[in-house]
Amino acid sequence: MPADQSPSAMPPPPVFQPLLPDDPAEVAGYRLFARLGAGGMGRVYLSYTPGGRPVALKVVRPEFAEDPEFRRRFAQEVANAQRIHGLYTAQVIDSGTTAEAPWLVTAYVPGPSLQQVVREHGPLPVRTALLLLGGVAEALQAIHSVGVVHRDLKPANVLVAADGPRVIDFGIARAADATALTGTGYRIGSPAFMAPEQAQGSAITPATDVFALGALTAYVASGVQPFGEGPETAVLYRVVHEQPDLDGVPGELRELLLRCLAKSPGERPIPAEIIEVARNHPAVGGQLRFADDWLPSPVNTEITRRSDLPRNPPRSQPPMPSTPPVPSAPPAPPVVPPTAVATAVEPPTAPPPQAPAAEAFTAARQRPTVQLPAPPLAPVPAAAGKRRGVSWRTLLTVALVMALGGALTGVLLSRGSSGPKAGGSTGNPAGGGPQQTVDAPATPTAGDSPVAAPDTPDGTATPSGGVSATGGPAGWSPLVSKVELDIPATEYASDAYRVDLTAGKLIASGTSGKWVLGLHNTGSASGSRANTFASDGDDDSDFAVITDASVTPSQCNTAIDTHPDSDLTFGHAAAGRLLCVRDRSTHNIAIAAIEVANEQTGEVKLSVSTWQGSD
Repeated sequence: MPADQSPSAMPPPPVFQPLLPDDPAEVAGYRLFARLGAGGMGRVYLSYTPGGRPVALKVVRPEFAEDPEFRRRFAQEVANAQRIHGLYTAQVIDSGTTAEAPWLVTAYVPGPSLQQVVREHGPLPVRTALLLLGGVAEALQAIHSVGVVHRDLKPANVLVAADGPRVIDFGIARAADATALTGTGYRIGSPAFMAPEQAQGSAITPATDVFALGALTAYVASGVQPFGEGPETAVLYRVVHEQPDLDGVPGELRELLLRCLAKSPGERPIPAEIIEVARNHPAVGGQLRFADDWLPSPVNTEITRRSDLPRNPPRSQPPMPSTPPVPSAPPAPPVVPPTAVATAVEPPTAPPPQAPAAEAFTAARQRPTVQLPAPPLAPVPAAAGKRRGVSWRTLLTVALVMALGGALTGVLLSRGSSGPKAGGSTGNPAGGGPQQTVDAPATPTAGDSPVAAPDTPDGTATPSGGVSATGGPAGWSPLVSKVELDIPATEYASDAYRVDLTAGKLIASGTSGKWVLGLHNTGSASGSRANTFASDGDDDSDFAVITDASVTPSQCNTAIDTHPDSDLTFGHAAAGRLLCVRDRSTHNIAIAAIEVANEQTGEVKLSVSTWQGSD
């Protein structure tokens, strides 16, 4: 990415993603029209009620669906959520708690999350922050009134609509909090927005949500998390033992936010008091009204984009065949009498480029190939004293050259998966035009699918695990190219090394880095372990685990947008797979080809390639 181009200048990803092959066509009579996103709890789809109102339908992940305790808690929390009727909450409309894959339907909110807004547009004005504070506090009043505590109030769980904020996923975190999965790589709640009592495993009360609201508002007003970033353990330590950093928060908001972020739950204000303070602030003017100008213009543009709903289910393109077709030789030319006259000989038309594969990363994918251009035809001089034309002997010669070129192209395509062999071009015998042998590496031209030699930065990195990361020159420039790293086994997380994705090297635990892939290795007296990959901060990176043998940075981008992963345990991000990582601030892409991920010892071997967007 050029230095003068900010992440917000990049085109936003599509809101409505096409359904993937493993997505259902409908759930309990709700026809699915598009993907809206995915997270730790499940996948979210766009659907409509029989009366035509848009809804968001969430299908719970299979790992949770198999846990009986989760099902019991999920049914209880959904029943509680259906009793919440706040204007600033996303209304729960329907559910299937006993289905094979439990699901939940809420009203569709045409707006981005606060996390997206701050990440793409920066801190919000004081007036906007106060209106958000008052609206979310009113949502908490409605949630707490039926005996529910949200437990996971964070910027990603607050959607921004034209008429105010909407709090989503209230109470559902409690259902997941009691499952065995929370001890094997799943984490409920975000450390940067957890209250001290929640981090310490103490009793959860409505004051827990007030603390999260204070941290959320501080982030919205400053663009910085009040307890900093870094490893989860470090953030949680600061939440419990240190005061928040509010230096970037406007002065008129600090007093109220400090009260919300008090360590003791009893010292925090109740939502009604927060609403009163926000309403009486001079920037608001005595009324919490969400008029047309309550949001910055770019956010309103994003809301408009999300309001343009699809009415027909988008069709994902069929997966690319595993073996590329071999073009057949052209038919033999007709016999032309010597007296026939041709005014010109046109070069053969190149076949159209193959359509891109569907963005389905669970389907088989072939390596991109370069199509050989047809050999150039030398002009045929006209005989003296005769009309300009082409004899039948010349046409026959041209046909043979075309057939030979088609056959060579077919041989190259059939060998495309193994890449070009070492060798070079050989000239024709004297008197003939140039020819390209099968062993000659083809050089891609603009618009061609990239195939780079193994030693180039954009080439294919294939560790012994048999996986690779294929980069292309279009829109990406390499920062790190196929750096192989060995991370030794460690006993505790404090001893683990981490990967600096920008520099392509290992750094010791506690060493700062701009963009870091960490390892969480926990040991106990009983010898049990839970090993998982993670970013250094909760909101630093997004991930996708790819099972294909190769992937490009652009394909990683699409996979993260359409099928993000929160399960980064060594059992899922395993040897033979690719881990795509996207930096949320720079949008850079890193691809870690995992060769070893030992669940017992925490030993990791991987090859890292990192790209920076250049357009």
